[in-house]
Amino acid sequence: MDCPLCSVSRNDIVWQDEYCRVILADDPDYPGYCRVVWGEHAVEMSDLAPDEQRRILDVTLAVERALRALMNPDKINLASLGNKVPHLHWHVIARFADDRHFPESIWGREQRPGCPRAKPERATLARRIADELSHISIIH
Repeated sequence: MDCPLCSVSRNDIVWQDEYCRVILADDPDYPGYCRVVWGEHAVEMSDLAPDEQRRILDVTLAVERALRALMNPDKINLASLGNKVPHLHWHVIARFADDRHFPESIWGREQRPGCPRAKPERATLARRIADELSHISIIH
């Protein structure tokens, strides 16, 4: 199987634990665009045990809270598609009213040229995600 999310470079990983990892996408139009990727190859949320489902959702929500705190976006978009890459992952995207596609999804019709923003620093984002998860129990 040739799955691009099964063989992610360690250089792309912002944060990880034994269950999933967070990747900061290299997208200059959406500097707060992260993917939360389940560690083992799975296709759907229902492929996971209930405690594993809770873990990937906990991490996804921790990334959302971290991006909100670090970037103060107008909106956060969450999406789990997997039509092109059928490996369980969540898109967590910081959105701004002046970005290229707002109010459309980032895969929708372009609305304007967009306004450049700085990407959150990887180490700062990693610390913030870890802080957000520090009060949540880890699955066993």
